[in-house]
Amino acid sequence: MGDPLDLESVPKTREFGDAPRKLYVAGPLGFNEPGRHWAATVLHPRLTAAGWEVLDPWVDETGAIAAALALSPGPARIDALRAMSRTIGARNRRLLEEADAVLAVLDGPDVDSGTAAEIGWAAAHGCPVIGLRTDFRLADHEAAIVNLQVEDFVVASGGGLVTTLDAALAALASLR
Repeated sequence: MGDPLDLESVPKTREFGDAPRKLYVAGPLGFNEPGRHWAATVLHPRLTAAGWEVLDPWVDETGAIAAALALSPGPARIDALRAMSRTIGARNRRLLEEADAVLAVLDGPDVDSGTAAEIGWAAAHGCPVIGLRTDFRLADHEAAIVNLQVEDFVVASGGGLVTTLDAALAALASLR
């Protein structure tokens, strides 16, 4: 493989085989109760029913997030939050490495910065990204539903942008 920043040299798709396909779900859904509810009751069940094993970066397997946030303000909390952040970053990177594809939820006035980073990582590593934008607000101009660089990485990954969950499921199915 050539220069890791040269997306033309990155394979556009991965081989899936017979094992359940693994899908990393990127997005800001875990930051608020409505997002968590939609992910748990609508998004993840639909993805699972479509044959995907959901890799959810919001699952707090170790309890590190709850433990750090439960600490009183002060140096111990700062240290715990720093350690938590490194743990989360390493876990999310591992999940991205395992993923056969990424579904990136792109709703909001601007794409979440962590989601944008995950899209860039996936594109640079040949992992196709489907960007789901159900938000009707536009981005850079009337022809852009998201930031132009985010859109470029999604398209360069071999994926695409969609505006409904049904379209996202169809796009994911086409990656087989």
